[in-house]
This record gives sequence, C-alpha cells and structure tokens, in this order.
Amino acid sequence: MNILGINSVYHESSACLIKDGKLISAVEEERFSRIKHAKESTIFNPDELPIEAISFCLKQGGIEMKDVDYIGFSMLPEERRKNKNYSDQVIEGDWGSESGEEIFYEKLLNVPIKLKEMGFKGEFKWLSHHLCHAASAYYASPFAEANIIVVDGIAETASTLIARAEKNQLKVIKEIHYPNSIGFLWEKISKYLGFSEYDACKVMGLAAYGEPNEFMDKFRELVRFMPEGAFEVDNSILKFRSNDFSSLEQFFGMPSRNFNDEMTQKYMNIASSLQELTERVVNHLAKYAFECNPTEYICLAGGTALNCVANGKLIEEGPYNNLFVPPAANDAGTSLGAALIIYHEHLGIQNRLDIDTAYLGPSFEEKEIEDILKENKVSYTYLNNIEEVIARKISEGAVVSWFQGAMEFGPRALGNRSLLADPRDPNMREKLNRIVKHREDFRPFAPSVLTEEADKWFDIKKESIASEYMLVGYSCHPEKKKEIPAVVHVDGTSRIQRVSKSKNSKYYKLIEEFFKLTDVPILLDTSFNDREPIVCSPLDAVNTFMKTKIDYLAIGNFLVSRR
Repeated sequence: MNILGINSVYHESSACLIKDGKLISAVEEERFSRIKHAKESTIFNPDELPIEAISFCLKQGGIEMKDVDYIGFSMLPEERRKNKNYSDQVIEGDWGSESGEEIFYEKLLNVPIKLKEMGFKGEFKWLSHHLCHAASAYYASPFAEANIIVVDGIAETASTLIARAEKNQLKVIKEIHYPNSIGFLWEKISKYLGFSEYDACKVMGLAAYGEPNEFMDKFRELVRFMPEGAFEVDNSILKFRSNDFSSLEQFFGMPSRNFNDEMTQKYMNIASSLQELTERVVNHLAKYAFECNPTEYICLAGGTALNCVANGKLIEEGPYNNLFVPPAANDAGTSLGAALIIYHEHLGIQNRLDIDTAYLGPSFEEKEIEDILKENKVSYTYLNNIEEVIARKISEGAVVSWFQGAMEFGPRALGNRSLLADPRDPNMREKLNRIVKHREDFRPFAPSVLTEEADKWFDIKKESIASEYMLVGYSCHPEKKKEIPAVVHVDGTSRIQRVSKSKNSKYYKLIEEFFKLTDVPILLDTSFNDREPIVCSPLDAVNTFMKTKIDYLAIGNFLVSRR
C-alpha cells in the first residue's frame, strides 16, 4: 500500500510517502529548488506541485506514480471557497474577494488533474488543512491520547483548531475562524516592524530585547479573550488583507518601520508585547482544551507552534506533563499529516508508524560526495576519526559546516545540515551573524546538548519530546550562563536540541568529543545556509561553503579546509 501526502496550498510545499506501513520519506520542495518556501503564496499557484519532492519520495520508495494507491492533499476546496465577503479592505482579484477566491478554487481543482497527467491512477482525497496539521502532530507522537492545538494564519476558513485524539481518531472540539488569526497577527506585525511576513523568527528573537508593558494594553485591545478558549481580533485596525498600515500607525502612535530604519526600543517593545500576548493565547487555548478533555499530553502544530518560547511557557506553566511538536510544525508538515490521515482514519489501520526522527530526506553515499568534491576541484582529506578532529577544531575557535546523513524535515537544522561553533566564545554570535549568516545581530543561536547532560545546564522542570527538535525554550541555570554565552539569549533562555545516541550517533559522538576536551557537553548549532534554504546536496554544501567565510566543511568523512 503506497500513500503519498502533498502540500502546495500556500507555501512550504512538501511531499511524504508511506509504503507498506513504513514512513519512507518526507521532504520540502525548497531544499531541491533552492527557492525559499518553494513558492510565493498567491491565488494563482496552489496547483504548483512540489515535483522534485514528489520525485524524491517515489525514488526512495522504489515506485512510480502509477504505483501510488492514495494521494492526500491538505485542503478542502469547497470549504475554502467560503473564505470571502469579510469586512476586509480586499482587492478585487486577490485573497478574500469573490473573483480572487474563485480563481484560487479553480486552480485547486487542477491538482488531481495534474497528478493524473503524471501517471497517478489511484484514489485522490481532499483533506482538512487543520486536521492534517493535527495528524502530523498526534500520529507522530508517542501519546495514545492527547489534546491538540493548531494555530496558524488560515486553513480553509479557520485559523485555530482545538481537538482531542484517542484510539487513532481525531475529534474536533472547537474552531476559531478568520479574521481571528494569531498567525496573521504575526505576519502583519512582522511587516510593520520592517521585516517580511515570513520573519516571525526575527520578531521572536527581537522580543527578548523589549519590555512588554508599554504596549500590552494596546495588544489587549487588538486581541480580546473570550469564553471557552475563543479570542477575537480587531481586523478594522489590522487590515490583514491589505498593505495599509495607517490604522496600526495611528493605533501605536508611531510609523511603521522600513527595513533599513533604526530598530528603536519602542519597536522592540512592540515585539515583546506580541510575544507576551501569544504566550497568553496559547495558554488560553490549552487550558480550555484541558477543561474539555483532561489529559497529561498535548500536541501543537501550525506555524505558531514554532514559537519555542511560548511552547516552553506552556509546558512549564500549563496543566500538561509532556508536549510534542513535530519538527515540521509549519505547512510542510501537512503532507505528512495527509498521508497519516489516510493510513489511520480512511484505511482504519490501528498500528502506529514508527516516526521518531526528523531525518527523512536525502542522504548520499561516500562516492557521490567524493565525486562532487573532485568535480568542483576542492581539496579534501579523508578522516576515519572526523568527530575527534572537528571537535578539536571547534574548541580552537573554528566555524564548521557539518553535512552528514539524511536531511532534516522541517525548518530546523538538527545536526545533519548544520553550522557548528564553540558556545563558550562570547564573540561567536556576532561573528556568525556578520560574516557567515549575514543576518541581524539580535538573532540568537541554539545549543545542541547531550541529552543526559541537559538538566545540568538548563532548568528543565518538565521534559518535553519537542526539545529533541529545538522547539522548546528553557532557562539556562544562572551559574552556567557565563560558560556558554554564545547560545544563551538576552532573556536567559535557550532553544535547546537534546541529542541522543540512538537518534543521531555521529552527531552525539562529535558533541561527546567536544565534552571531553572542554567539559561542556554542548555545541552551538545553526542551519547550514546563507540567506537560502538549508543545504540539501553535496553540491549545495560546496557552493555555500565556498561563498562564505566558514573555516571547514565536514562532509561525510571528508574534511575541506578554507585554506
């Protein structure tokens, strides 16, 4: 039985294959196409399929499109068609207008037609976008029962879902509909602060430099908490479907920021208030879910679930004992969710799949890597003890690109497509942001820590499986901050990745070797890229290495030096 899941509705286009009860692969199109987010989200292109991601999945499964029995697609066109006639300042022929939504609907209907043209002969299923998110979290978790919260911009018409799951069944408790959207609130405020709608991560990093009280009353006016877990957003001020910021500028009493303008304290305070509000909203939703269905476990999905600070506050302060967030909590994960819904709910298969890893993308044989190095006339050394060598170089101040094994699924580099550095160096964050990553100085870096040592360095009141995927923020113990300044944010928290030997033995050994040299069981880890999608292939790795000032490239057991 071959099941293909696909997402190409808005952005983060992706594909996933389940073959004979085993998850074969799950990948994002951007890693192959080298176009961030795969495509721009417009009414004209939901049928722009992730061709390269699909091809990879089929190749990994050793099958062709004609062998696929089911395809699940993460959208319900008829439900989405209802997304119009709101009181927005809509532009005719764009989102929310009669003509724009009709174009989007007609483009969606092209999806199964295009798949048939590719040779698909099986059964095609349209599936709820939010239930695909929920499935990607619950079915990939180890929990038999759990509550689930999905928070993003918009699905069909809803922005938020509260659900419960038991016995491999998802049951909707509540939906909150557009324009009441925390995801769109983040997009709008991100643009107001001079970033793009995709830059929530920048705003989250900036928030730690602000103080929330100055604008908290304003945000309480924008987002009102309602009974039974609900909330309402004042879209007369926000105007989600327009690039008009005049109401927001009047509301906050300050102009929207252009990208090159000074980042003043007031803008930082707005970011801080937004973060504080988001934490309260997530806790509001989670508390209501617990009232409806008391359980120890909660799963989060949707783009807002990538907010590691809010996740950390939820598990620390909320009624739940464990939290799971899938590594691809954003829209990319809906391809996995679509395949899992077909597997469990449409086919009625009770046995859960073994999904305990994010390493679901391409990997490369030693010969493939060496051929690329030779073709690009790159000098290299082959090492049988590359973990020991790299640990020492990092301890001596080197920045190393670490390319190993299978590529990660989701937006976080988790030790297979990573840039690594010494967390003890107080100047390392500035060095990486300026000469390698070419990004804002306020952006933090994450620590990868040996799982057995994590609680000695971070205040982990409740463990969370999501910490394996760099999706929970924990406070660093005060006495440890000075030892690892490069991976502790200004607010004293770190977005940790707990690394276990069973999940990634090579990365574990590297950190272990660094631990032996320094008494610090931690490496600074950030994604191996430079204002581009995370590298996927050996050629991507070589190209990115050559255009940056990274000191070494460790690719498989081959070591390439900048010199």
